[in-house]
Amino acid sequence: MKKSVLKATAQSGSNLLKAMEVFAAVAETGQMTAAARMLGMTQSAASQQIASLEKSYGVTLFDRSVRPARLTQAGALLLRHAARILNEFGDLETEMRNQGPTPISVLRLGILASIATTLTPGLVALAKKGFGVRDVTLHAGQSGDHESLLRTKKADLAITSNPFYDMDGLERHPILQEAFLLVLPEKYRGPTDSLNAVLARLPLIRFADSTSVGRQITQHLRRLRLKPQQVIQADRSSMVTACVCNGMGFTLLTPSLLIDGFVERMPMRVVALPAARLTRTLTVVSREQELGRFPSRVAELSRAKLVEQVGAQMGDVGLAALTLLDGTG
Repeated sequence: MKKSVLKATAQSGSNLLKAMEVFAAVAETGQMTAAARMLGMTQSAASQQIASLEKSYGVTLFDRSVRPARLTQAGALLLRHAARILNEFGDLETEMRNQGPTPISVLRLGILASIATTLTPGLVALAKKGFGVRDVTLHAGQSGDHESLLRTKKADLAITSNPFYDMDGLERHPILQEAFLLVLPEKYRGPTDSLNAVLARLPLIRFADSTSVGRQITQHLRRLRLKPQQVIQADRSSMVTACVCNGMGFTLLTPSLLIDGFVERMPMRVVALPAARLTRTLTVVSREQELGRFPSRVAELSRAKLVEQVGAQMGDVGLAALTLLDGTG
């Protein structure tokens, strides 16, 4: 077969795999926008992929007259084959990447952005020196980003705040549980024994509802029947803490979300959260039995580094908010 034909065939296969990946995501979410967000692409690009599939096969894959979009008979048939092809290709890619001189030759790792600076040097050293990994790719983001990377098999392991119990074929190694703290401007001198009293004096600055932390805080306030009159939302801890340090309001954050702010000497006052305790758990999540002992070692190293940094930056109030966890979930 001529080289040009081989190249064209490979390109065609690559395009088809991408289109099937988009199709499977739309079928799962029922929405083009949600599927595009999951895959880190624009809605128009996702629509073009679906249109190319429909044109190639001469069929309609979705009934767009209903919301969410529903698979047609042809769409249901394609989904059965697409799911099998994508899973087999993902398994093949993993096995081929690991056919190097060591059990793990290439590693793709997702880390929560708030702890990436704290953990990255140690994790890279562990991978390279402890497990002989040749190439390491790091992705800093939020738990929603990690879900997309794991679902599409673009990450081998994630250090995240969501254990993804709705996804099969994963192993989970708990790192620690951390309680949310009340974070106030340094010059605040009002009461701290009542959230309601703080809300009466300062606007709430928090993570947006598009993030897992933001949704947790919203649900917590709803349980306490508290309704902030003024709210500022952001999707990065650095933005939230910057607003607090400038006296614009207060927030609720965990120790790991505050590390970078304290390293940068941001003027903040941190106290235990009054009333009901609110927590989240940091977990190492990886695909089952693909990385040997590496995920458990990542959990051990992450636990030690986080405790060390929280103690150094926040002292007793930070350490008291941590509960160390051990084992596999």
